Amino acid sequence: MLPIEDTIHHARPGDPGIMFEKPGKAPSQHSFDPASDIHRGTVLGDNSHGLQRRLGNRQIQLVAIGGSIGTALFVTIGDALRKAGPGGLFLAFLVYNVMLAFVNNSMAELSTYMPVSGGFIYLASKWVDDAVGFMVGWNFFLYEAIMIPFEITAISMVLSFWRNDIPPAAICVACIVIYACLNCLVVKGYGESEFWLSGGKVILILILFTFTFVTMVGGNPQGDSFGFRYWQEPGPFHEYLSTGDLGRFEGFLAALWAASYTCVGPEYISMVAAEAKHPRIYIKNAFKTAYWRFGIFFVGSAICCGVLVAYNDPTLVAVYTGASEGSGSAAASPYVLTWLMNLLTAAAIIDYIVMCITFLWFYRACKAQGFDRSKLPYTGWFQPWSAIIGIIWMVIVVTCYGYTSFTPWNVTTFFTHYTMILFGIITFSSWKLYKKTRLLRPDELDLTWEAPDITAYEEAAKISDPPIGFWAELAQPFRLKRRKATAQETMEV
Repeated sequence: MLPIEDTIHHARPGDPGIMFEKPGKAPSQHSFDPASDIHRGTVLGDNSHGLQRRLGNRQIQLVAIGGSIGTALFVTIGDALRKAGPGGLFLAFLVYNVMLAFVNNSMAELSTYMPVSGGFIYLASKWVDDAVGFMVGWNFFLYEAIMIPFEITAISMVLSFWRNDIPPAAICVACIVIYACLNCLVVKGYGESEFWLSGGKVILILILFTFTFVTMVGGNPQGDSFGFRYWQEPGPFHEYLSTGDLGRFEGFLAALWAASYTCVGPEYISMVAAEAKHPRIYIKNAFKTAYWRFGIFFVGSAICCGVLVAYNDPTLVAVYTGASEGSGSAAASPYVLTWLMNLLTAAAIIDYIVMCITFLWFYRACKAQGFDRSKLPYTGWFQPWSAIIGIIWMVIVVTCYGYTSFTPWNVTTFFTHYTMILFGIITFSSWKLYKKTRLLRPDELDLTWEAPDITAYEEAAKISDPPIGFWAELAQPFRLKRRKATAQETMEV
């Protein structure tokens, strides 16, 4: 027996997530090729999901970062500053990211233990109700579909700010072709492209932080050490819609809604979990580093924005109110300040609500079935309260963020805010009636499910292709080149 096979078949069956033979499942009769089977995800002959498992540590980490840092952060944060002021913007991004960390904490435990194809969508379908999975599947599809025209519009807006001789149709065609090519690539090619594109985003954010620090301490043409001047004049909080304390609170709420759209992350990690080379190692690391990403990239960007620009800056106000001349105005298209952003905000929050609900169903099942969560690859902290707080917060946000449509009543604004909620109710109800599904009881959840095969793959992969750290994998190509050069020099000698 090969060492890898020996590791698989001698794993202890008593531990959660450890490989044991499923009852009634005959062992595979095909020849065992560790290298090829591992990369195809076909350990024990199971390739029912078409997994390739080619994403390395560096690619997973950068995909997680790239999914977090998007067009929204660069385009919409200015409008949030205009409405809330630097203090309101900072508090809104800080509070929302703390709440998003609760969601991340819940999803991390589920995806690390069960990194299945389909991510949180399949988990909801398997562990909560098939109607919930159907609903959130369509919700996530529309979320990604709507994101494309939003980003194309934003790219067109940014390019037109610098020059107005670029045809909008050319931008649309170029973006669609690039998107199509990237999605047609195999997993390894997609992961590599995400690595470099996301790396560019990280560099851009770091440049922003460096620029902010240098200019605020006097490294600008005027030699002006302005520091946190705009926090004092015109002030940290801005009145929005109303006056006085109510107006300042509504400004905070406006920034909070912007943070709800801008700050994302757990869904992207969950969706790529099944394609990782070492899912329970690399995905766990990606989820764990998400916490400091929330703090550095999102909260840090909010601080920088409030330091560099006053909320009443004439140029900023003109851009977002449509008063500026030229095609570079963010208000030039109604799809950019309203419609697409409102739809995307609701869709993202619905995903987070489903993630927390799925965790609670999993947690209840563990209690009912005596399943020891402490032996899982990752155990979330402060559970189940972390998931409960996440649900309550996200439900409040998704139901209240369109309150302006009621004062005064505006049909168009109402539907742009609440269409995704209505769509979720319709898809959930229709699938439940058609398939006659029901919410699963705690004792009905299959907590073992694909864990044996995943553990078998992990144990085999550790021998054939051992996991390595992010920085070690990042330096790996340079080490290989150096070894080849050294070998070549030796041969010549």
